[in-house]
Amino acid sequence: MSGAAATTAAPPRGAATVNAEQAGLRVEEVLDRLAATGDREAAMAAEELVRVLMDFYGAGLARIVGLLDAPAPKAPGGAPLAGLLGDELVSSLLVLHDLHPEDTAKRIARALDSVRNHPVEIVDFDEATGTLRLRSSGGGGCGCPSTGAAVQPAVEDALACYAPEVTKVELESAARSPEPVLLQITTGPPTGTPVRGPASAKAL
Repeated sequence: MSGAAATTAAPPRGAATVNAEQAGLRVEEVLDRLAATGDREAAMAAEELVRVLMDFYGAGLARIVGLLDAPAPKAPGGAPLAGLLGDELVSSLLVLHDLHPEDTAKRIARALDSVRNHPVEIVDFDEATGTLRLRSSGGGGCGCPSTGAAVQPAVEDALACYAPEVTKVELESAARSPEPVLLQITTGPPTGTPVRGPASAKAL
């Protein structure tokens, strides 16, 4: 074994051992094999799948380059990685490949923070079933009430990007405060003054 080979560092754990050219050739080989079967629909579906994946990863790479090229925020924790983790597309790619450095709880918090116009609070998360129970505060960012019909899909979309471990969202309505007691104000005689009824009127 040569000295150069002996001193070559091992690739990072989990890193792919195939380069872009090899991956491209492999894809073409699979597509050619599908075309050779004569099943036109299957071949077309496979080609569409490749295009979708290429668009997805291309958009993710473009977003990463754009975020890294942008000026770093001056706020604490404004490292380049912080900006990447706060992006839905990039975060979804990291989660997909088990590369996201944050645990599930933090990623759920990120997802809920991204839909501040639909404020909710966490009640419970069952890791075994993937069920996340939330409670709506009942107020929207504009001061208008947020309905469950608007909150649920917004929260589910955010969780799909940041925390796909959440497979079900149960939304509870905020407890309604009791109706204020209405005080009926009526005019009446001063305290201590007897009320004159029909009997007292005859006496006069």
